[in-house]
Order: sequence, then structure tokens, then C-alpha cells
Amino acid sequence: MKNKLIISTLCLSSLWTTLAFSQTYTLRLAHFWPANSSVGNVIQDWADSIENDSDKQLKIEIYPSQTLAKAAQSYASTVNGIADITVTAQGYMAGRFPLTQVVELPGLITTAENSSCAIQKLYDNKLISSEYTDTHPLFLFVHGPGHLHTSEKQILEPSDLEGMRIRRATTVVADLLSSMNANPVGMPAPDTYQSAQRGVIQGVAFPWQAMKDFRLNELLTHHTEIGLYTLSFITTMNKRAYNNLPDNLKKIMDKHSGEHWSRVMGKALDNLDAAGRKEAVEAGHTIEIISNVNTNPVWGPITKKVIASYISDMKSQSKKAKNIYQKALEYSAECSTNIES
Repeated sequence: MKNKLIISTLCLSSLWTTLAFSQTYTLRLAHFWPANSSVGNVIQDWADSIENDSDKQLKIEIYPSQTLAKAAQSYASTVNGIADITVTAQGYMAGRFPLTQVVELPGLITTAENSSCAIQKLYDNKLISSEYTDTHPLFLFVHGPGHLHTSEKQILEPSDLEGMRIRRATTVVADLLSSMNANPVGMPAPDTYQSAQRGVIQGVAFPWQAMKDFRLNELLTHHTEIGLYTLSFITTMNKRAYNNLPDNLKKIMDKHSGEHWSRVMGKALDNLDAAGRKEAVEAGHTIEIISNVNTNPVWGPITKKVIASYISDMKSQSKKAKNIYQKALEYSAECSTNIES
């Protein structure tokens, strides 16, 4: 009887293991990009890779265009389980990720791939990880250099921005614009087309990729390539949703995390920037190029002041923020010499 009981127990254990490895798990992913946007397509590719690697045991249901959660609430929606995964911009939650947003300051961005690698290293080396203890981060990344795009007026120097209503992505960008006497206007990226069309804003601070994704090349025909900032993003997961996965599926999620995927997303965004710029060139738009913004004799004094102000305003964390800025510069150089194929 005892042997029969042991055999039965072993059979039952084997059955539960089989069931665990055959069960399908559906994860809801929320993001704010339009459904058929280029970035949305890259996110879909990532989700498809997870499904394929898991033999369809993991299914990712994607909710684009803020349909599951508004951009400003997307991170919180993942903390509380409304979404299982979110891809969002930290800057949409003003003041929530001040250490991470150090990477948005002028002078750090070269390419999206290079700087995505750098921000991931900041996380992996526990310089900014304390800001994400309430979720399970998968990977961080940034978009390409953020430029100025306007409807009627070409921006050649800071004084040209005076009084202009420019859509800003985050408080970091708002400080930059305010220091140049522009009027920064906060709004989610999907709202920019209608606002530009109605004259609510006279321009935007965006990378080229966003100009194409949100159709703004149709309305804004003057561009100043200046690399004024970048925007940080995170792909992160609800802790309970991750912990409830069986070990084999946790390994699949782990495989689709970290520096490799940070670079993949960054490289995709670099390619999308090229497509957005090409669209403007083919439309005959005016493009002015301002190189090395922090050492530029006209722009540099302003950007350096904003950098110093942002770091000092963090008060008790200012020393840590200064270290993060320096480390980001170091990691950026390290990443540029170790680009993945």
C-alpha cells in the first residue's frame, strides 16, 4: 500500500508538471504609441519573439494608443496589475524617476542604440535600480537625439524660441525650453498632431522617429537638428505576473530582457529616425544642423546651466545624480566601442 501511495504521488506530481508546462499564459501589454506605428511594430516583434520561443505558452496581448492605460498612468497600471507589462516613458510621471531622467540631459545622447546600452548599464550596476523596486524591469532604452521642429519659424539660436509654444516631453525638456524663454506645453505624444493642426502649439521637441509616427512631418516643415535631449523608456512587468509564471517561462522572459534587448530597441529607433528624416528631406523641408550643443558658443552656456541646475535641485540626491551623469558618459563611450552586430 505504501509503495502504491508513493507511485500515485509521483504520478500526480508528474501530471501537475505536465500541466504547468502546457498551460497558456496571457500577458496584457500597454503602450501609448499608435497601433500601426513603427515603434508599435518593434514592440510587436518583441512580443512575437517571446511567443515563438515559448512555443505559444506565453501570449502577449498588446493594447496600444493608451487603450488600457493613459500614458501618465501606465507605470502605475503595471504596479497594480491592470497591465501585466508596460512600455512607457519615465518622464510622463513627473518627479517619479529623477535619477533615471539624468540621462535626458544634453550632451549624453549620440545614437539610440549607444545610449540605450548606457542606461541599461546604469540599471544593471544598481545606480538607478532603486527607482523600480515596485515592478520587475525587463529592459530600459532611449530614443534618438531630440530636435526642434516648428511650423513657420526656423530656429537658429535660443532667442528664436522666445514666446513660442513648444510641446515638451518631460520636465527636463521643459526646463531647457523655459531657459530659452519658450513656453513649454506638456501633453502626451499622441495628442501633438491635433494640437499642431489647431495652432495650440507652434512646434515640438521630438526625435525624427516620432515626427513620422505621429505624422507631424505633414504639419511642421522647419527642423533644427540639435540633439537637445533624449527620452528614457522602460519595458517592465508586474511583479506578481512574473512570479506566477513557471520557471521555464520565467527563463523566456529573462532571455528577452537586459542589454541585448535594450540595444535591439535602440538600434530599431535609430533606423526609424533615419526614415523620419528621409521623409522630411523628400518633402523639401528646411533642416538646419547645430553640432555639439554643449560646446556651441550660443547654445552651450544655456544647456550647461540647465544640467547644473537639474543636478543641484535634487538636493539630497545631487551627489548621486552627478555620479550618474558621469557614469552615463563613461558607459556611452564603452558602449560605442562594443556595438553588437
